Amino acid sequence: MQPSAAKQKVIVLDFGAQYGQLIARRVRDLHVYSEIMPCDASAAEIAAEQPSAIILSGGPASVYADDAPKIDPAVLELGAPVLGFCYGHQIMAVTLGGEVAHSEVGEYGPAKLYVDEDAEAGQASALFAGTPAEQTVWMSHRDAVSRAPEGFVVTSHTDVCPVASMECPEKRLYSTQFHPEVRHSEYGNQMLSNFLFNICGLEKNWTMSGLVDQKVAEIREKVGDHRVILALSGGVDSSVVAALCSRAIGKQLTCVFVNHGLLRKNEPEQVEEVFTKQFDIDFIHVHAEDRYAALLDGVTEPEQKRRIIGTQFWEEFFAVAKQLEEDGRPVQYLAQGTIYPDIIESGARKTGGKASTIKSHHNLIPFPEGVHFDLIEPLDHFFKDEVRELGLALGLPEHIVYRQPFPGPGLAIRIIGAVSPEKLEILKDADAIVREELDAYNQRLFEETGERNSEHSCWQYFAVLPDIKSVGVMGDERTYARPIILRAVESSDAMTADWAKIPYEVLARISGRIVAEVPGVNRVAYDITSKPPATIEWE
Repeated sequence: MQPSAAKQKVIVLDFGAQYGQLIARRVRDLHVYSEIMPCDASAAEIAAEQPSAIILSGGPASVYADDAPKIDPAVLELGAPVLGFCYGHQIMAVTLGGEVAHSEVGEYGPAKLYVDEDAEAGQASALFAGTPAEQTVWMSHRDAVSRAPEGFVVTSHTDVCPVASMECPEKRLYSTQFHPEVRHSEYGNQMLSNFLFNICGLEKNWTMSGLVDQKVAEIREKVGDHRVILALSGGVDSSVVAALCSRAIGKQLTCVFVNHGLLRKNEPEQVEEVFTKQFDIDFIHVHAEDRYAALLDGVTEPEQKRRIIGTQFWEEFFAVAKQLEEDGRPVQYLAQGTIYPDIIESGARKTGGKASTIKSHHNLIPFPEGVHFDLIEPLDHFFKDEVRELGLALGLPEHIVYRQPFPGPGLAIRIIGAVSPEKLEILKDADAIVREELDAYNQRLFEETGERNSEHSCWQYFAVLPDIKSVGVMGDERTYARPIILRAVESSDAMTADWAKIPYEVLARISGRIVAEVPGVNRVAYDITSKPPATIEWE
């Protein structure tokens, strides 16, 4: 029996893979809804999600290591088709009685794959339908399956890996040592499509407009007649959550805008105007600029800045919640604009804790003693560009949907060293010029291509103020002033990014305007580092 198209869901079990977060994304790109669960979820927990199919991600461990992540064997007996990649391929093999061995030679990067025909049937696996007998795939392993489990057929190999893929069609179990989810695997998308539509019998029925109805219904069912509070920054993530909650529960939602004085030029005024005139919500503007300035005075260490800003933010926020309770409007739920890259960079708190912490994140909540809210995080399985699509489906204006990503700690982590009123003014003015010029550049590209994130368009761009001064000459006089660093990147999901290839004339105009219009600046530099190894933000 095929699953109902309206209830289709692919579950990705995350074993801490380098590319694991991309699998669910690739499935959704094919218009099938997908969510991620930790690899140690029990078969009963997974069954409760009523999966149409299950995908096992890769992972960094050896399947024979003492602390290697395992899978509940019953997951492979739920009846849903299963597809494993890399570690998922190996864990499927050993769980079902096959063997994995440590290869003398590993495979890392592109590898030539040879698809094997079934000697009896005279045809290749359904997983490889429409792909050539020889193709390039992306490998990242040293361990490899040395013996497939009983009942499995080996369907491909490389010069190094004798079991590059295997399958048991009777049980609808499939696995590959390589990574189809990575773009470097030439026909990886075709294989995912073959699995979802030919093997699993699913339909392309998932769209952002359908997601709106689903999320609104989920929020409404969860909240009931309780109240919800939301920290609204004016960025796309919190704005989309506000729009979802507003549509679901109306005036049961209170949005709190904490102004820490670290926002971009004119941004507090814009946020208040948009959310008091275009949204039917309870909007509370908290002016905390002076309190933040006092707390950050002389602080130079970036993580200390983040902790101070995050701690004070929640103190301001919880003070509003307490006042609501005293006014007879107690809050049960806290809604947040957490998206999937936030979870990965904060230590994968919803994916089994397999990822390392890159930086502390403001969406990790330090509830004070005696205070607790149930969380609503409707975007926590989605990437930034997917959130933008959802915003458009909700009818949000484009200037909100395409608003620049902005960190919770604000300009404090774009000022290297201590934050001061003088530095804030310099950075706000320089950043306004950067955004004005690159907004115009992006608009020209959009008019030429019709695509918001076309090749060479800038996905995120801003100014950074380092804690140094340099010698210059202005008006025939020596200057000793601050430099500004321009950061502009091309990306789609913030997981990886490359520096934007901005035309020289645009860079020259930005540099000329900043030096001419921003007092205290005599030099502009351009950061041409990708992510990885760098992060998009400087601190």
